[in-house]
Amino acid sequence: MTLDNEVRSLQALPMFRGVDPAKLKLLAFASERLNFSETDHFFRQGDPADAAYVVLSGKVHVVLENDGACLKVAELPRGSVVGEMGILTDNPRSASIVAAEPTVALRIRKDVFFDLIKEFPQIGIAVMRDIAARLERTNAQLAAMQGR
Repeated sequence: MTLDNEVRSLQALPMFRGVDPAKLKLLAFASERLNFSETDHFFRQGDPADAAYVVLSGKVHVVLENDGACLKVAELPRGSVVGEMGILTDNPRSASIVAAEPTVALRIRKDVFFDLIKEFPQIGIAVMRDIAARLERTNAQLAAMQGR
């Protein structure tokens, strides 16, 4: 995937709409493109939160790990941002992210992510909306499980 393709992928994401393409090119250049095979971990639950990831292709599973047992709680498609909660809260990773198939992601360092939010507040709002939507889905799943 070329730098221009990465910029086009970022432009397609709602959180990056309205961001100057030159800034997105700088973001893509300052970030690391990573290739994951199926079952590769982006990061593990409990790891330090040092970056967010944009899934450019493929999909990932959000997995909770407890005493060796793994519970898949979500599947996120291309265009998803993962790992942002940990860098926003400055807490260790609350879940593991695992490639569900061959996946390409852009790793955005914590400092670069914060600089981007400072310069483009609409990105921060989009991130908050996405986190709130995921929280609502998780609450609904928990309520459904308790009702069984």
